[in-house]
Amino acid sequence: MAEDYYQILGVPRTTSLEGLKKAYRRLARKYHPDVNPGNRAAEEQFKKISSAFEVLSNSKKRALYDELGPAAEKIGFDEKKAAAYRAYRAAQAGRGAPFGGPGFDAEAFGREFDLGDLFGDLFGRGFGVEGPAARARGPARGEDLHTKIGVSLAEAVAGTERVLAVRRAGRCPDCEGRGQAGPTSTCRTCRGTGRARRAVGGLQMSGACPNCNGTGRSGEPCGTCAASGLLEELKRLTVKIPPGVRSGSRVRLAGQGAQGPAGGPPGDLFVQTEVSEHPLVRREGDDLHMDLPITVPEAILGAEVRVPTFGGDVTVKVPPISQSGTKMRLKGRGVPDLRSGKRGDLYLVLKVMVPDSGDGEVRTAAERLKGGYRSDVRAELRL
Repeated sequence: MAEDYYQILGVPRTTSLEGLKKAYRRLARKYHPDVNPGNRAAEEQFKKISSAFEVLSNSKKRALYDELGPAAEKIGFDEKKAAAYRAYRAAQAGRGAPFGGPGFDAEAFGREFDLGDLFGDLFGRGFGVEGPAARARGPARGEDLHTKIGVSLAEAVAGTERVLAVRRAGRCPDCEGRGQAGPTSTCRTCRGTGRARRAVGGLQMSGACPNCNGTGRSGEPCGTCAASGLLEELKRLTVKIPPGVRSGSRVRLAGQGAQGPAGGPPGDLFVQTEVSEHPLVRREGDDLHMDLPITVPEAILGAEVRVPTFGGDVTVKVPPISQSGTKMRLKGRGVPDLRSGKRGDLYLVLKVMVPDSGDGEVRTAAERLKGGYRSDVRAELRL
């Protein structure tokens, strides 16, 4: 059973968005890959935390998750499928307008929703139906697959590659995805149309012919794939993550989803990125912000300071008489825009650090510095 998102974040179901953010930040700091290098368990927990926060911080997704639980994610948080699921539950429980009852437009409902697809997505193929008819869908595009990967902020700036192992429905090699072996002839059930009508819970629905899998041709069922035309396969794919991705960005791999039934084309694979927080660098849009510690002499006299960036080290000039909080901009050292490629900026926030000890000459120097203040540094400090 899927883990509850609220339990993963350790918050009650009534918690506010601000409460979710606090819980996410606390757990992200604890399980961040940069804090736990080489710890696979911490990395997996960080992915769970990120997934839970991504859903619960989105008001629409959270509402569907609160209503449907893990089933909401299985239907891709699709409101139309959720509406079909509500109607089905209402009919099963004898509430609302039952299938075929007053106020329920069965024909329109059948046109808009494929209940076999819907509840197959929710509970697995063949739900509530036995035998080959459960697999009869006709030539159709395969399902889109979705997965998530975690990337560091440095990888999001520069781009990277990942090798994914994807389990998916592939085409049966023996029947080439047709579900039938050997010679075929015109199907007697649908007379070659590939379509047939059947009753589901009192609702008359038109769907793929169960005898020919919607192909219009009938023959001996393939024993390798049990007439489904599909076999599970493990595929290794290299995914290129472009520079500039954010948490929630999606990379589409066309034709790398599940194989379509009865010889239909495959769907796509969508890879969603989750960018982890960096312990030193903060991202705001395409700009980056980093605290730059400097010594008291450097702040007073000015200095040339070596600064690490994601594009390599650079040297910056700290002007004389620099105060803590002063910002210095390094143009074009931020994150590239996904579309235009134009880079944001890196902002260095100066942080004046006092000496580690106050003994001897340091104390004497500090006493001399007192005369350098021409005004009260707290004169404007009023509430």
